[in-house]
Amino acid sequence: MTLSTIAEGVWTDTTAVRVVGTELSATMTVLRLPSGDLVIHSPIPLTDERRREVEALGTVRHLMAPNLFHHSWFADWAAAFPAAELHVPALLPKKRPELTAARLKALESETTLADSVELVPIEGCRLGETALFYQPARVLVVADLVHNIGRPEGAWTRFYTKTMGFYDTVALSRMLRWTCFSDKAAARRSVDRLLALDFDTLIVGHGAPVRTQAKAALATALSWLG
Repeated sequence: MTLSTIAEGVWTDTTAVRVVGTELSATMTVLRLPSGDLVIHSPIPLTDERRREVEALGTVRHLMAPNLFHHSWFADWAAAFPAAELHVPALLPKKRPELTAARLKALESETTLADSVELVPIEGCRLGETALFYQPARVLVVADLVHNIGRPEGAWTRFYTKTMGFYDTVALSRMLRWTCFSDKAAARRSVDRLLALDFDTLIVGHGAPVRTQAKAALATALSWLG
């Protein structure tokens, strides 16, 4: 069993990744819509076991690459599920020209992905990040807006994450703070939109879900935006 149940209609799975030499995990989220169809957010490697588990939950109708970083295995899932709509940042097709244009939808132009799923683009973010709010379970899903990696092992990983301010705390790497925001005022407005949503669980792209006081944790982590 690779999928973990987070809430009714919400599952996650993880895979090991290396980011600037650090040893972290990347998270994929599976959401079941009221129709019974599935949304796959930030797909990770498509193994036979992972595919069987996902298909046992429902029909994959939507695949989402939540920013310009989280797309390494997206094309594999797109090929495996040819009937699924592909929701991606507007600039991603330049990086992944193999994606079928007819199936693509630009996240920046969408406000909902499907029934019960609200999308909030993070304006002023060079990553092209879009957050997802799953209303039935009051779950907010992000990719690189904040991390929750806990206390990872490995000397370099500990050193880097402590230096960049996201060791053992819900936070965003200082490196991303410095490089990934072209308009902090616009990003602040987007974050305020997120904080106005009625969520109590936060799923992040790297690290464990935040299951208690998630809204307060997100507000604190992004307070540097002003």
